[in-house]
Amino acid sequence: MLPAGCLKGRTAIVTGGGTGIGRAIALTLGHLGANVVVASRKREHLEPVVKELEARGAGALAVPTDVRVMAEVQRMVAAAKERFGRVDILVNNASGNFVSPAMQLSVNGWNAVTGIVLNGTFFCSQAAGREMVRQKYGRIVNIVSTMAWTGGPGTSHNASAKAGVIAMTKTLAVEWSPHNIRVNAVAPGPIFTEGAMQNLFPNPEVQRRLRDHVPVKRFGDPMEIANIVGLLVSDWGDYINGDVITVDGGSWLGQGIMEMFSVLPAPKKKTGGNRP
Repeated sequence: MLPAGCLKGRTAIVTGGGTGIGRAIALTLGHLGANVVVASRKREHLEPVVKELEARGAGALAVPTDVRVMAEVQRMVAAAKERFGRVDILVNNASGNFVSPAMQLSVNGWNAVTGIVLNGTFFCSQAAGREMVRQKYGRIVNIVSTMAWTGGPGTSHNASAKAGVIAMTKTLAVEWSPHNIRVNAVAPGPIFTEGAMQNLFPNPEVQRRLRDHVPVKRFGDPMEIANIVGLLVSDWGDYINGDVITVDGGSWLGQGIMEMFSVLPAPKKKTGGNRP
């Protein structure tokens, strides 16, 4: 979507960058010329992405990181700066989710997901933001979810945390704009990734119903999210700030009036020509 090399000289950190949407984002930013620091709790997820980035000529670094632990986050940012000299871009993609009715959700389950999504996003933003303030430049993109405003029955922990991240996005966008830091969010809808299909929608019938609910009648591709992230962190997105861009094929809108018409009785045929 953007010219290759348009992020040359920039350094990006992508959390949760070893699989799914995060992997697509890391590869896209590398293609656009950025040095990419890929972070995740499991090193085995990171190494293949780093090798692929390096094979494409991008600078890359794997930093195993638990974003729930501030000390590890600070170490991640320090490693990025030591290797590449600066931190220009942060994509807060690390997330956690599983299906559980709210009444059955344990304290540990709640804390695990909100710790990654809400706390982790703030910890990473604060640590990277300090470097961005010093250099008077920064671009932060938070990956959220349409569940933040539609609600997420069965995933109250994740939906609540993502809603908090949207509030954080808007708040930091205002606070940090004087330092030439832009903060935005991207809200994916149903995206076809191995993790989502296994952890959230393992039932083929549920997958079919979910896909049919999307007005464009398909799941999204991780690259469709990565392209929007690329726009937001590039010079072409410089006037976008504090916004949430939805990429979901229109699924958060539901079927609306079309659903209503599908259950209404058929209108009676008029008689007497066209007279009212």
